[in-house]
Amino acid sequence: MLVDSHVNLHHEKFAGDLDQIIDNAHAAGVTAMLTISDKISSTAAIKEISSRHDFIWRSVGAHPHYASDHLDLAAKDLISLAEDDDVVGVGECGLDFHYGFSPRADQEKVFAAHIEAAQETGLPLIIHTREADDLMLKMLGEAFARRKFTPLLHCYTSGLRLAEAVMEMGGYISFSGIITFANAEDVRAVARAMPHDRIIVETDCPYLAPAPHRGRRCEPAHVVHVAEKLGQVLGVTRAEIDRLTTANFFRLFQRAAVKDGAP
Repeated sequence: MLVDSHVNLHHEKFAGDLDQIIDNAHAAGVTAMLTISDKISSTAAIKEISSRHDFIWRSVGAHPHYASDHLDLAAKDLISLAEDDDVVGVGECGLDFHYGFSPRADQEKVFAAHIEAAQETGLPLIIHTREADDLMLKMLGEAFARRKFTPLLHCYTSGLRLAEAVMEMGGYISFSGIITFANAEDVRAVARAMPHDRIIVETDCPYLAPAPHRGRRCEPAHVVHVAEKLGQVLGVTRAEIDRLTTANFFRLFQRAAVKDGAP
């Protein structure tokens, strides 16, 4: 059993065959998924998908690319949206200074609202961070000193210093298909340095298809390749990676529940 901890099932690339995509995942042994909010306007579409499947949960939040569209978003709004039982996390949120689709000040403001919502609800904070290590560390550290919360570094490609600091906060880290890329040795080095009980896996589909599917649309079934490579990197069996990352997912996302006696 594997869990894909970060999928974007409402994406237009899945519009024509979403049911088949979900069937493919089950056939590959991927029995649970967390579908992620990119912006508040996507909430209804994401909720509709989650409502049809008891093994799919969702988050609420706004990606930093869209921060400028969410300047009026307050923590209380996210807290209200998170009241539904199928909402298990806050985000995807954070800082992305690579593309600069939203000004830094806008990203900081919106990210701060997400942090406050995670603190208030007790739900994990699903973090996107790119080329923003110093400010990310500062914002997380200062907020954590005020009131604890649980950060998750999703699809991690940043530095070891930030990752280690988040582990010190009791946080988690997720690796995607990037870990299979030939030029991603820095990502694999971070994975080796992380405590095994804080690591989970994801696809971030439809993006970042792992080898051997690079260049194609990514789907949740492909998380098996992430798990396989992660096992090689950590020097453990595929069966152990499946067990470990699944247990870690349910420990982190405690509101999640599945049938048939799964964790």
